[in-house]
Amino acid sequence: MATYLDHILDAHRLAAAADRRRPGAVQEAAERAMADGPTRGFRAALVADYAAGHLAVIAEIKRRSPSKGDLAPDLVAGRVAEAYADGGAAALSVLTDLDFFGGSPDDLQEARSAGEQPVLRKDFTVVESDVFDARAMGADALLLIVAALDDHELADFASLGAELGLDVLVETHDEREVERALEAGADLIGVNQRDLVSFELDTARAVRVGPEIPDGVVRVAESGIGGPDDARLLADAGYHAVLVGESLITTDDRAAAVAALRAVRTA
Repeated sequence: MATYLDHILDAHRLAAAADRRRPGAVQEAAERAMADGPTRGFRAALVADYAAGHLAVIAEIKRRSPSKGDLAPDLVAGRVAEAYADGGAAALSVLTDLDFFGGSPDDLQEARSAGEQPVLRKDFTVVESDVFDARAMGADALLLIVAALDDHELADFASLGAELGLDVLVETHDEREVERALEAGADLIGVNQRDLVSFELDTARAVRVGPEIPDGVVRVAESGIGGPDDARLLADAGYHAVLVGESLITTDDRAAAVAALRAVRTA
């Protein structure tokens, strides 16, 4: 029986197979973006906010999700980014998947243009061209999901991302996936508390898996973070940052919600 993740990955692989761009075109686009200037340091922004005594907040922009449906279908990415910046977000995460999350590269570009925060392209990377596309559209960081890739893909895409100047957030769900991420050289690891097979939340997952991530690797907790109490538990478990989407995008005061998370002290 196909899972949520299988369905999404199959759709992305079909789209990649149907890509009719001229060979080399996407690489050339990435190279033009590199010529325009360096990326903003995504990992460095998280480390800096954490070093200043804050739990770093990666604030997410998304219109909908497969599990919850519409969240903010009419959002204006630039305005949301400005609100997040006003609240002190260290970085942004922008969904660029259209079919399942209602996002687009335009959302990423608009959000990045609205401020100075580095931006993660949140999407399902399944082929090399996805990595080039992330750099070409202006992302500062790339998401790689361990559950979606074999070991060779994980290592190759991470290496390519680094060559293009992208920080790479490697997303895991359990101890074995953390081990695979480390084998691929990850220095920025996320633990997603949402099971990508069932899309159910396990809010104890990040606390349980966190000890497997060694010192020197930046730890990011993802999903199921509803407010400061959740953030406090994750900070106490050794996380440097939280990636928060649903609770921020659906609140009436996004700046205040980000500020409340960031107010959680780390030292």
